Amino acid sequence: MFGVGMPELIIIFLIALIIIGPKRLPDLARALGKGLAEFRKATTELKASLDLDEVEEELKGVEGELADSVSGMLDVSEIEEEARAGESVAPVTEEQEGTNKPAEKRENDQ
Repeated sequence: MFGVGMPELIIIFLIALIIIGPKRLPDLARALGKGLAEFRKATTELKASLDLDEVEEELKGVEGELADSVSGMLDVSEIEEEARAGESVAPVTEEQEGTNKPAEKRENDQ
């Protein structure tokens, strides 16, 4: 347990017996035991509330929702950009290409 062997425990017990006295030592040991039990109970409850599997699943769900939202926003912005680009620059058709040719090339083509 913390590198404390039997001889060290006996010395600690004797010092506590001398300082505290034989009448109050059992009460102190009982209170110390109850305190340690409450500490262990609190730590197990904390571990249970912070269960990593549940937290990971919840984070994955939030991550998926966020990704869906962002991709939806990107899709809308791409559509808007394409619409703006389509308004400013119309696609050139073959008929329009013919009107843009010089007069000599048009005569040769005919």
